[in-house]
Amino acid sequence: MSKHLVIPQKIYILVFVTLLLLTFVTVDVAFYDAGWLNIYIAMTIATCKALLVLLYFMHVRYSPRLTWVVAGAGFFWFLILIVFTLGDYLTREVLTKPGF
Repeated sequence: MSKHLVIPQKIYILVFVTLLLLTFVTVDVAFYDAGWLNIYIAMTIATCKALLVLLYFMHVRYSPRLTWVVAGAGFFWFLILIVFTLGDYLTREVLTKPGF
């Protein structure tokens, strides 16, 4: 059985405050019109927040390498689903009403 690692409460508070700040940044950025960059900015902030939750609140940062492999496999599977969904969506023809 592995030894239980006690993580200081200060780290959890710091990560929580960082998540709150990133949420406020997301809301603030949503009010600015950056054109086509809006989606990339929002996704970058969301990825940073998801990474913080994964590493600290799900304890992957202090876990054995097998946990890292399983988390990476889940992320890889998610990318496969996104790529195939976008591939299907982007290659469909626009349906129009007959006679137009």
